[in-house]
Amino acid sequence: MAERQTARDAARLPPPRRFLRACHEAGRRPKVADSTGVELTGHELLVRTLIVRRLLERHVLADDERFVGLLLPPSAGAVIANAALPLLNRVPVNLNYTTSSEAMNQCIAECGIRHVLASRRVLERFKVNLDAEIVPLEDFRSRVTLADKLIAFAQATLPVEMLERSLGIAGVSGDELLTVMFTSGSTGEPKGVMLSHDNVATQIDAMHRAVNLRRGDVALGVLPFFHGYGYTATLWTVLTLPLKGVYHFDPRDSQLVGTLCRTHRATMLMSIPTFLRNYLRRVPAEDFRSLDVVFASSEKLSTELADAFEARFGVRPCDGYGCTELSPVVALNVPPGRSANPASAARDGTVGPPIPGVTAKVVDVDSGRDLAANEPGMLLVRGPNVMKGYLNRPEASARVIRDGWYVTGDIAAIDPDGFIEIRGRESRFSKMAGEMVPHIRVEELLRLALGGDEEHLNAAVTGVPDPSRGERLVVLHLQARKSPDQICRELAAAGLPKLWIPAPDMFFEVPEIPVLGTGKLDLRRLKEMATGMVHAASPGQAPDRGVSVLPIATRGQA
Repeated sequence: MAERQTARDAARLPPPRRFLRACHEAGRRPKVADSTGVELTGHELLVRTLIVRRLLERHVLADDERFVGLLLPPSAGAVIANAALPLLNRVPVNLNYTTSSEAMNQCIAECGIRHVLASRRVLERFKVNLDAEIVPLEDFRSRVTLADKLIAFAQATLPVEMLERSLGIAGVSGDELLTVMFTSGSTGEPKGVMLSHDNVATQIDAMHRAVNLRRGDVALGVLPFFHGYGYTATLWTVLTLPLKGVYHFDPRDSQLVGTLCRTHRATMLMSIPTFLRNYLRRVPAEDFRSLDVVFASSEKLSTELADAFEARFGVRPCDGYGCTELSPVVALNVPPGRSANPASAARDGTVGPPIPGVTAKVVDVDSGRDLAANEPGMLLVRGPNVMKGYLNRPEASARVIRDGWYVTGDIAAIDPDGFIEIRGRESRFSKMAGEMVPHIRVEELLRLALGGDEEHLNAAVTGVPDPSRGERLVVLHLQARKSPDQICRELAAAGLPKLWIPAPDMFFEVPEIPVLGTGKLDLRRLKEMATGMVHAASPGQAPDRGVSVLPIATRGQA
């Protein structure tokens, strides 16, 4: 009884304070490892974090410096840096090193970042040019003194409450800012999502309850920490619960990911379908035999991929749903062996029911009226996971948070048992003749007609204004051997409704499909290109510059 009460008390604490307790509880038990060979116990992790905290305070950060950038791939060093900054009452901002320097500098300017903690590996690979002082973590080694080591060791042995007071974090409240995460900007400029300590803490507890996380679990962390899914699920869940985390900087490195899983006997893998396909082809079956839970979010998980993965590795991937603005998890399919309630276990074709503490509903896109079970409409979410808002953008925040409900921008349906089925993004539909036409479904058949598959982006669909029907579909595609007329006939033969078939003169060949650094479609650029091409093809018609796209989250930043 006392242990359960202690656990409940700890669950109400901000993540940095829970981190101190988790390290004490782990003691000499392995807590963090990575692909460079580093392996740290709970005690060693705490000592190194306290050393880095001292170095940052002494050599890097000014007293009035609030936001600190990080340009670090998943690794023990990235874990330590992310844990050290909140112990200094600073706000870590993990920058997306797969984007351009220009995009990162927008984030740096938005936050007023002066220093960026980086890895030489990232600097050498991406050749960034940032408007902030770059501090390579590798240079810290030469600055560590014997006094730093002795003081950190002594601090790590203090009772937790005394350590909190000495670090100045005993009074940190759950409503204070833990991090700022930038959206990928697929529908507009990247926005800084402000997540509080409570946002992340309640996510950890909800996932703990939903998935029945265990002391012996080992989480394989391959998602970057600038990704909301990676930040909450593979960073802070490991730092605050009795789990071990194993990290690798490149999720595409299938061979090494498999080796890490086998070596550390990982039980959990958080990934996305694209990476699972790579593992399916390149990872020996025995490497993943220890896995008990595999989550695949950010993209749609097809039944074919789930079947193939289960047949090869003996564990079925489960789909989930979320977005950065929701810290990020909203719903999860949970493997039957991990679910406390068999009725709420995984259900193919859905992203699962909402996690504990989170409420979801579907409303009519135009009227806002609540819809009944299985009726598709706009998905709204309410709960302690809803962000504090967008940094420096109160108007944008007010547009997506209405009466406590976050407007996801996704079209979904909820069945009578509460399982959510995502039908697509609102920005990925066109309203034509009063009907919602889904771009994604048209794209799927287009790509097949063009001789591609779901892994290769050879066509993309968007909508432009049309005076007679509201909108019309435009197709941007790579070089094709078939004519637009032939493709349209094949779409009709595949059963696509006539309204959903683009007109042959709305097909435009492009050298490449616009994508973001994350690999997702750049929806804003796609619409700009399509609008320009349609205008060039019909110069008598002025392009509509007033098309508005609801500034909503990119699914799966999650």
